[in-house]
Amino acid sequence: MFKQGPYWYTYDISKAILAAGGKATFFVNGNNYGCIYDPDNVKRIKYLHKNGHQLASHTWGHKDLATLTWDQVHDEMWRVEEALTRIVGVTPAFMRPPFGSYNDNVLAASAVRHQKVSSAIWDFDSGDSTGSSPAQSKQKYTDIANQRPSSILTLNHETYASTAFDVLPHAISVLKGKGYRFVTLAECLGEQPYQASQQPIAGSWTC
Repeated sequence: MFKQGPYWYTYDISKAILAAGGKATFFVNGNNYGCIYDPDNVKRIKYLHKNGHQLASHTWGHKDLATLTWDQVHDEMWRVEEALTRIVGVTPAFMRPPFGSYNDNVLAASAVRHQKVSSAIWDFDSGDSTGSSPAQSKQKYTDIANQRPSSILTLNHETYASTAFDVLPHAISVLKGKGYRFVTLAECLGEQPYQASQQPIAGSWTC
């Protein structure tokens, strides 16, 4: 699973996963590393959806939700929901909170938006955003593959070239070698990826 996109390396990550016979979940921001409505990012979102990856929410501005009011949390969630509905016609069913930070207030807001939070939290961190070198991240993947848990909910960031071009190929190799399949979060949990699907809305928007 990847977050903080869409970004430059979205296509590269997608193609690597698809080449391995899998699909991934992309937790997208609305306005973090660029605006989701920028033409290039709209193309990336449409590409991911067309190729069967799951799109989920990582909130609009990547703020620590546990520090916000209910109204602010709600705004962070529904704006991504609105963007994905506009661009590809889907309403996300999962939201991964930035930094993994959430509280009862966040859970209350997510219940209103019908977006699952706790089941979107990772149980394996590649460390790509917390100072791990590519070599260290690759060793983490080797170690978790050797431990053979029944499933692995990963944390990776699509905003790092080293993740896309160095760590990911290694992760695919060692995990496939242990018999793992690469599936979306929804498929892994046996749940629906979206609350609803409809026709995309023709138009252009700004952040």
